[in-house]
Amino acid sequence: MTATDPALTALSQGWCALSLLHGRIEAHIERALQARHDLSVREYSLLDVLSRQHDGDRGHLQMKQVADAVVLSQSATTRLVTRLEDRGLLERYLCPTDRRGIYTNVTPAGLELLTRARPTNNTALREALDEAAANPELAPLVRAVETLKTSVPA
Repeated sequence: MTATDPALTALSQGWCALSLLHGRIEAHIERALQARHDLSVREYSLLDVLSRQHDGDRGHLQMKQVADAVVLSQSATTRLVTRLEDRGLLERYLCPTDRRGIYTNVTPAGLELLTRARPTNNTALREALDEAAANPELAPLVRAVETLKTSVPA
């Protein structure tokens, strides 16, 4: 295959369409979350991921696992966690069995904000997908997203 191979060109165009769809969806959700809840998409995603990983009274994701789950570098994740911790939405604590491990947990205030923000996120997602479905280049991707029944493993 060469750089001008039609298969590579089609693959590149497909990737560009997927990237465009992602960008449009993320921007639409970002505007809605910021306007109604003073949350970024990344902040919402972090709260959502952490809220789903509880085991009893406490969550058990180390910072590297959190970074992988929200697709950020460890340093960017640490800054994000610090911002939400400063707002009282997250807390960090030492692993009770390995004092080197630091875990992150959503506070009751974080869970309450997430509960209020989830319908906004879902509505904005639906709106963005509906808008993208009107674009013939994006419509097949929208249909693919709509047919997914399970979450993609991290």
